Amino acid sequence: MEFRTPINLGKAHPPIDHQSELFLIGSCFSENIAAKLAYYKFRFYANPLGILYHPAAIETLLSKAVQKKKYCKKDLFYFNERWHCFDAHSCLSDADPQVLLNRLNLAMEKTREQLGKSSHVFITLGTAWGYRSVETDTIVGNCHKRPAKDFVKTYTGIETTVAALENIDRLIRKLAPHTNLVFSLSPVRHLKEGLVENRQSKAQLLTAIHQVRSPQKQVHYFPAYEIMMDDLRDYRFYRPDMIHPNETAIDYIWEQFVHCWLSTGSLPVMKAVENIQKGLAHKPFNPASKQHRVFLQNLAEKKAQLARSHQIHFEE
Repeated sequence: MEFRTPINLGKAHPPIDHQSELFLIGSCFSENIAAKLAYYKFRFYANPLGILYHPAAIETLLSKAVQKKKYCKKDLFYFNERWHCFDAHSCLSDADPQVLLNRLNLAMEKTREQLGKSSHVFITLGTAWGYRSVETDTIVGNCHKRPAKDFVKTYTGIETTVAALENIDRLIRKLAPHTNLVFSLSPVRHLKEGLVENRQSKAQLLTAIHQVRSPQKQVHYFPAYEIMMDDLRDYRFYRPDMIHPNETAIDYIWEQFVHCWLSTGSLPVMKAVENIQKGLAHKPFNPASKQHRVFLQNLAEKKAQLARSHQIHFEE
């Protein structure tokens, strides 16, 4: 008997290897994939302004980056003894406005640089529910816990969502005409909007993605949402909050991602990187022993070999 409904994924083209340049942006699920890419030493840049959930927030970031717009103090606001920007996650906020401005503008520069050389761009959408600032009349990337009266809760319609995704595609191709754009839908449930509203939102985003999806035009879809909801579909794959996928689920979806998007030639390189990562995490009983010195020498040789063959470097 078959107790699961696995999703059979084919091999995507062109595949990713350790020479590929990746750019990731979107919901916290993109952070999970970025952590895996970092562990296996792929080249990538992720979420320059922190986690973003709504297509309009992602569109705003890309538009400002492509147009080389610079943030200035009028784009910031002071709240709860810190300076914030509606376009960015609170992880960039600071008590010093100049520090925040430097972070924002450096992130825009790095976004332009990485997009310009990207081979693959991965965008993970989270929700079609947004919060429009009363002050700026724009959908914000983050509310920074400002009072509810400062925003109007907004549900973005299908036509507007499709237009945003099409514009995201155009913006990216101004810097990287031949990149591969890969959309995915976050499996994280936005329960604060309500269960019915969350399903409505996911359905809307999924419909919009498939309206713009076109492998012939290098616009693809990776079914992270379907893997979680239709393949795993069990509460044992969630964290205690019953909202976010747990490590087992993340590892499983990563395995599907590897099968679909990574080249077969990258697999032995990943294995070599993993062996080194495990060696770096090793804690010896006797650091001064001859056995440990030999272990460190072998580890150094493995690192040097990867640096020569694939330009992969490990921080000391």
